[in-house]
Amino acid sequence: MQLTGLFSFDIWDSRLVTQSIQLMGMLSFWISFTKFRTLISRVFGFIHKIMKGNCNAWILVSFNVLVTTGSLISFMLVLSWVYSYAFPTPNSVIKSYDEINPNTNSNSSHLHAQSYVEALKSNVSRDACNVFDGSWIQEGSYSYSYPLYDASQCPFAEKGFNCFANGRKDRGYTKWRWKPKNCDIPRFDARRILENLRGKRVVFVGDSLSRTQWESLICMLMTGVENKKSVYEIKGNKITKQIRFLGVRFSSFDVRIDFYRSVFLVKPGSVPRFAPKRVKTTLKLDKIDDISHEWVDSDVLIFNSGHWWTRTKLFDMGWYFQVGSSLKLGMPINSAFKTALLTWASWVDNTVNTNRTRVFFRTFESSHWSGHNHNACKVTKRPWKRTIGKDKSPISDMIKRVVKDMSAPVTVLHVTPMDAYRSDGHVGTWSDKPSVPDCSHWCLPGVPDMWNEILFSYLLQKDEAS
Repeated sequence: MQLTGLFSFDIWDSRLVTQSIQLMGMLSFWISFTKFRTLISRVFGFIHKIMKGNCNAWILVSFNVLVTTGSLISFMLVLSWVYSYAFPTPNSVIKSYDEINPNTNSNSSHLHAQSYVEALKSNVSRDACNVFDGSWIQEGSYSYSYPLYDASQCPFAEKGFNCFANGRKDRGYTKWRWKPKNCDIPRFDARRILENLRGKRVVFVGDSLSRTQWESLICMLMTGVENKKSVYEIKGNKITKQIRFLGVRFSSFDVRIDFYRSVFLVKPGSVPRFAPKRVKTTLKLDKIDDISHEWVDSDVLIFNSGHWWTRTKLFDMGWYFQVGSSLKLGMPINSAFKTALLTWASWVDNTVNTNRTRVFFRTFESSHWSGHNHNACKVTKRPWKRTIGKDKSPISDMIKRVVKDMSAPVTVLHVTPMDAYRSDGHVGTWSDKPSVPDCSHWCLPGVPDMWNEILFSYLLQKDEAS
C-alpha cells in the first residue's frame, strides 16, 4: 500500500495502534471496576452474616445482584460504543483513506483521485492554504506524467545537473510531487504560463541554486514551444558557474527569463587601508549589489541567498564584513546576514514598483551532507521519512522575520521544510565532476521544478483574482 503523509506510518497501522490503546484502556477500566464491585460484595456479605433477619438478608442479596447486573450492562454498552468507533464500517475506512491518499489501484479510488485533482485545478487562495505544509507523493494517480521535461532535450539544463545522463540508473527521484495538506497545486500548463507571461520579464537573483531554478523553469516552459529555435540566450552566452548574467528569450511570446549571479545580494568592496593581511575582500553590508539597477525593470523578481554565508566561503577565503568605512572583523555571520537582508529590504521598499513587479524570496534549500565534518554525501533512492532537523534553518527564519517587517509586499517561498525530505534528489556523484560529491545542488528534472510550480500557482492566483 502506498505510503502517504510524512511516510511515517501506513494508515492501517496507525488505526491499529489507536484501536489497541483504546481497548487496553477499557480492559483496565473493567478490571478496576470488577475489583471495586468485588470489594462491595464482600462488605455486604460481611454485614449479611452479622445482621439478623431473613428480610434484611434478602434485601442485601438483591442489592448485590442489582449492582452486578448493572455493571455488566454498562460494560456492554461502553464496549459496543468503543467497537463502533475503533472499527468503522469498511466503506467509511476506504472513503477516509481515499481522501488522504489518492494513489490506490481500484477503479473507484482512481476516479475519486481524478475528480479530486480536477476540482482543485482552479487555484486555491494562498491565504486559505499553506502550500508548504504537506508531503511528497508519487505521481501515479495524476493525469499527467513526471518528469515534466527531458533535461537531455533542453539546451539550458547544465550537464552537471542532468543526473540521468551522467549515469544515475534509478529515476524514482523524478516521480515525486508535493501535495499540500488542505489544497492542491494546479497542474503546470506550459502553454498557459507562456500566454500569461506574454510580453513580460522574469528575473532570478541569487546563487547557483537560483540558477538551477532558472534552468528548470526554462526547460519546463520549452515543452510548450513548438519551434525550439525560437528560444535562445540573448547574448549567445553558454551557462557557466561564474557568469554574472544570463538571459533567455522566448521570441514567440516576447518573454524574457533572466538570471543574475549575486550570491550575497550586497556589494563586494576593495580592501580598506591598514586592514590586516588576512582580509582579501570586503562585503559592504549596507550597499546593495552594484548590478541591482538591472533587476528593477521586471514583472516577476525572485531572490535567494544563504549557501555562501558560511565560514568556509567567507573568512577562510579572506572575505570580511564592512559597514560604512568600518571593517567589522568580529561580526558574526548571522548578524552580517541580517544586516545584508535589511539592506536588500530597504532597496525593495524604496526602489521596486510592486504595483507592477511581484517580488518573491525563496528560503534556504536543505542540503543533506552527513558525517562528523558534514563532508559525506549519501544520496538515497527514496525521500526521507523524517526531516531529522533539516526542516529548520536560522537563515530561513531570518528571511521570514525581515520580510514580515517590510512595507512592500513580498512573498516568501518557504521551501526549507519540503526540501528536507528529499535526500534522494541531490546530484551526488552524477555530475560532470563525479569525483566531487554534491549534496547541495539538485538533479534536473527534480525538486526545483516543484519550486516553479508553486511560484506560478501564486502568479496565476493573482491574475485570476484581478
